[in-house]
Amino acid sequence: MRNMKHESLFKLAVIFLGNIILRTEGLSIEFGALKAVNNVSLSIKADKFTAILGPNGAGKTTFFNLVSGLYKPSAGKVFFKDKDVTGYTPQQRIHAGMGRSFQLTNVFPALSAHENVRLSVQSAAKVKFTKLFKSYTRYTDIFEETDRILKRILLHDKADVRAGNLTHGEQRKLELGMVLAQKPEVLLLDEPTAGMSIEEVPIMIDLLKSIKDTGETTIVLIEHKMNMVKALSDVIVVLANGELLCEGDPETVSNDPAVMAAYLGGGVVHVAT
Repeated sequence: MRNMKHESLFKLAVIFLGNIILRTEGLSIEFGALKAVNNVSLSIKADKFTAILGPNGAGKTTFFNLVSGLYKPSAGKVFFKDKDVTGYTPQQRIHAGMGRSFQLTNVFPALSAHENVRLSVQSAAKVKFTKLFKSYTRYTDIFEETDRILKRILLHDKADVRAGNLTHGEQRKLELGMVLAQKPEVLLLDEPTAGMSIEEVPIMIDLLKSIKDTGETTIVLIEHKMNMVKALSDVIVVLANGELLCEGDPETVSNDPAVMAAYLGGGVVHVAT
């Protein structure tokens, strides 16, 4: 009865707040005795840049894996544009409008930067059956879109370079371009600056700012670099021990005693229920 009441109140809150593009209800997953994500109910607004923080082992990437469909939850649900997508595969969620990048770079190293993005653009394009045997070189719209994305991610001058020969930072930008080619309405970024040099991080910050300013996609970011989080975020969510610890604007969250305890205390925080 208590759970039903909690769920009803949560749905009313979502309706009242409006503009919610992604939300979870009581999302949980257990690995043996470990509750990696425990009863997380979270709403992401379409017009806000949201950053998810937390100490190591807080459950951030596991939460992303649940939202993107890589993991099946032990309990709870995932809603995208108010549609229950809990049973969707990762591919079905991509087609629905959810994009995802990972901590480890996922590109085709033997292909050029242009070919990497083009293949992603092609996979998102709706091609009539009668045109399936048409040479890809004749799809001018696909090439134009590929060039547009390469310019957007600042790799147009590296279009013909093999992805494996790009710097790590350039590969991270290339992966971002491949995800953007799918035209996601929600973009889940898991530490997009991981492994980048100090000099490359400001470039990624500016790139994400430009994506944010277009308003074409809602970005949800996992990141440890606080300068990046403060520069980009409208909303910060903090997880600790797999539970939702705090959420709010950057100033509110940074001054929250429980958040400070979570970081200074090594993440051992007992969240009141």
